[in-house]
Amino acid sequence: MEKHISPSILACDILHLEEAIRKVERSGADYVHIDIMDGVFVPNISFGMPIVSAVRKITELTLDVHLMIVEPWKYIETFAKCGADILTLHYEALPEKQIPDILRAIRQNGMKVALSVKPKTEVSVLFPYLELLDMILIMTVEPGFGGQKYIPESADKIATLHREIQRQGLPIHIQVDGGINASTIRDASDAGANVFVLGTAFFTDPSFDANQTIKELNA
Repeated sequence: MEKHISPSILACDILHLEEAIRKVERSGADYVHIDIMDGVFVPNISFGMPIVSAVRKITELTLDVHLMIVEPWKYIETFAKCGADILTLHYEALPEKQIPDILRAIRQNGMKVALSVKPKTEVSVLFPYLELLDMILIMTVEPGFGGQKYIPESADKIATLHREIQRQGLPIHIQVDGGINASTIRDASDAGANVFVLGTAFFTDPSFDANQTIKELNA
């Protein structure tokens, strides 16, 4: 499956947001990752609907919106109207019996459907829902803050998920987020991930070459 980079604007200079989006476009990346945090589900507050709407107005890149909030199902229609292309909800934030209906609601609102799990959540909890998903996001750090170090044990979780997706023959993307940089991206890729969220490495590391990295991963 083709590899993609999804730069996270959580790490950009928000005073120069449009300049950051242009950098993403020039890099060859085709996603923009937008982290929505409420200070309740995770111990931080970040962006909201106005940022998604603003980014939608200035780019045609895929808006990859990651909700780290309580009761995320209440905002599905709102984020669709803001221009989200992919909507990722956390398994841990959802009432289990309602998960299928919530996932279907995302698709019914014209967005691709993704679920995420935190590092301490077993990835097998997602197996019953694979047929309803376009993507799964494996958090490779504890969600809520940028700049954390990649958890090496994440590779085992990625590989387990990759094997199950292959066993079921489904076209599901595996995304990773947290501590992904020039030295950890290959580890995640080798384990089976194909969509890589980069924040600090993309926006603040001058030695990181996104174009070259994409080419090497897809070689």
